[in-house]
Amino acid sequence: MAEKLLPTTVVGSYPQPDWLVDRSVLSHTVPRVRVKQMWRISDEFLEQAQDDATLLAIRDLERAGIDIVTDGEMRRESYSNRFATALDGIDNDNPAMVLSRAGAGQPTAMPRVVGKVCRRGPVEVRDMEFLRRNTERTAKITLPGPFTMTQQVKNEFYKDQEELAMDYAVAVNEEARDLVAAGADVIQLDEPWLRNDPEAAKRFAVKAIDRALEGITVPTVVHLCFGYAFLVSNKPTSYFFLSELAGSKAQQISIEAAQPKVDLGVLKDLSNKTIMLGVINLGDPIVESPEQVAERIRAGLKYVSPDRLVPAPDCGMKYMPRATAFAKLKALSDGAAIVRKELS
Repeated sequence: MAEKLLPTTVVGSYPQPDWLVDRSVLSHTVPRVRVKQMWRISDEFLEQAQDDATLLAIRDLERAGIDIVTDGEMRRESYSNRFATALDGIDNDNPAMVLSRAGAGQPTAMPRVVGKVCRRGPVEVRDMEFLRRNTERTAKITLPGPFTMTQQVKNEFYKDQEELAMDYAVAVNEEARDLVAAGADVIQLDEPWLRNDPEAAKRFAVKAIDRALEGITVPTVVHLCFGYAFLVSNKPTSYFFLSELAGSKAQQISIEAAQPKVDLGVLKDLSNKTIMLGVINLGDPIVESPEQVAERIRAGLKYVSPDRLVPAPDCGMKYMPRATAFAKLKALSDGAAIVRKELS
């Protein structure tokens, strides 16, 4: 882990270049099934183009001064579907149309679970190897969490969601172990859907997360949020499922706090965890000043000691203009530097 106090990071994604993806295809939803029409590059050149875009993302993160970098998730159609659609037991070709709880109740195409879910081979390992080769900074890679994946499919095979979640957890764990071997310094599970079904989450989410993180020797993070800013504008001001994570194996909890103006008193329930705190509002196109960022970091420090705070944006930056995303990350880095200087 980065040695300095208040190491900055990103949640995962960075904007993909317009020459790589057709943003109009992405403008309405976060894909659950494969959306190959999103890519502007033909299949024979796509991997090479994604590699080039990844290099751009890594260099942007480094130039902005981010301490814990990712690959920007340039190869992904969504934060979750690259991994979730690569597993056995999933029918991607004949999706179910399910009414979305996140949007305005419009039908969303979801993969169907038609057999036992298991990992047939590495999915993101090459992504991690490429990242490791191309940065000397602390490197993080993200995976969709087992609970969230149960919420993004139509289960037509398992007798209950818990059984499905535990098989997803095994698949995530196998992938995470290979990602550590490929050079990952931090493994993050994205679990934004814990808020959508708090009852089910209370029953088995921590059990599934713990199984997914079993035996992982590097720092681990669980990321929670209220959804991308472009889809969700009126965000709740409290988390329905947060204190429960105090007992999980994850060493860090990542929460969104800049846009929804969450009462940071909730962090007292997580006194044994490092907090990855959202201090960049992705719902506002205006770029924060470093001083604004510093103020949000200071607000977090009222509840969390400096050695347990990792400043970050609220969520993934995939849906933002790239110039705005870069400027916001530079403000994040400069804001953290202000507070770091005050602490020293």
